[in-house]
Amino acid sequence: EKLDTFNSQAITNTVWAYATSNHKAPNLFEAISQTAIAKLDKFDSQNMANITWAYAKSGHQASDLFEAVPEMAINKLDTFTPQAMTNTIWAYATLNHQNPDLFEAFTDKLRYNLDQCNEQEILNLLWSLAVMDANVKIATPIFSHISDQYKK
Repeated sequence: EKLDTFNSQAITNTVWAYATSNHKAPNLFEAISQTAIAKLDKFDSQNMANITWAYAKSGHQASDLFEAVPEMAINKLDTFTPQAMTNTIWAYATLNHQNPDLFEAFTDKLRYNLDQCNEQEILNLLWSLAVMDANVKIATPIFSHISDQYKK
């Protein structure tokens, strides 16, 4: 009941704190997932990235949440930073939750913003694409862009 009073930041901070401290709370995570879905239109890109990261870090699947996030994330694509995109893609890959539309939208935007990514973000992106066995249309432009940086 108290979760209904939480705004998107409070929802995200709660699961982030539990995930970061490695404290398992499956019932709380399930309740938060349902609350987050109901309030997803109020989430900004950072909240979406952080909540998916927290669920992945904790190993909690939250399939309903991971099905709901992509449409909202794609609608707010222009507000995502490279870090928020790579963290979100990492979360989906970590939980092996397929969503080609989300991967395609994020990688298409990231392809033109890789110079804004730090080493960890690039590694997370490459790992995620490899683990998810991303299709050629999604993965090739990213891998090609990065390898082109090292041509002599």
